[in-house]
Amino acid sequence: MSVYSLWSPYGAFELKSKYQRNFLYGTGLTTGMVLLVLLVAWITSMKGEVDTDMAAAVVIKTVADLGPPPSIARKPPQVKVEAPQAIAPKVGIPKPVADDEVLDDDVQLATRDELAEIVAPDIATAAGEGGIEIDISEDDYLPAPDEFIPLEIQPEMIYQEVPDYPRLAKQAGITGIVWVNAALDETGKVIDVVIAKSSGTVALDEAAAKASWNCKFKPGIQNGRPVRCRVVYKVDFVLD
Repeated sequence: MSVYSLWSPYGAFELKSKYQRNFLYGTGLTTGMVLLVLLVAWITSMKGEVDTDMAAAVVIKTVADLGPPPSIARKPPQVKVEAPQAIAPKVGIPKPVADDEVLDDDVQLATRDELAEIVAPDIATAAGEGGIEIDISEDDYLPAPDEFIPLEIQPEMIYQEVPDYPRLAKQAGITGIVWVNAALDETGKVIDVVIAKSSGTVALDEAAAKASWNCKFKPGIQNGRPVRCRVVYKVDFVLD
């Protein structure tokens, strides 16, 4: 028997007999692995969707659970505004004055920051058909003697009535300084007079107050238009 006749029929027969079985095993194993990978991917995606749905679900039981509206909860970004460069005041030598010329020892002037914080109140439109109706007559408005009114241009006196010197005070040689606080309307006319600081003599105070009604002023300007305001000036009673 030759070598070729012993090897070729035996080897070919064994391979052919196991070919179909090995092919089915390999195909089944490959198909199973592919299906397993697809199943794992599908389960992972489904789990992510379930977690997202569960996280998005919020149970609202009361009105308080709703929280504030977005306009309140989310504040608009603050715009940074650079402060204007203020010019440093010129420092000079103070000049002494008499005690009776000092208007008020407790006067406190508003700073630049305090003036910037003064804003108009925010009035919202009321719900319903009525709304908000503002009925304030400008003719009835009278600034209080101690009311601060910011002005772009301060009032200026253009005519000062000279008061009559009280006869008894003149004969007695009484002198003094009266500080008058006068309220002005939009035309600069005096509409109210009070004594800011008395001279110590009633007659002198009354004469200064009476004369102030005939004084003329340029009105104070606010936002480009004249407004009602107050002005303080002094009246000297000096004997010749």
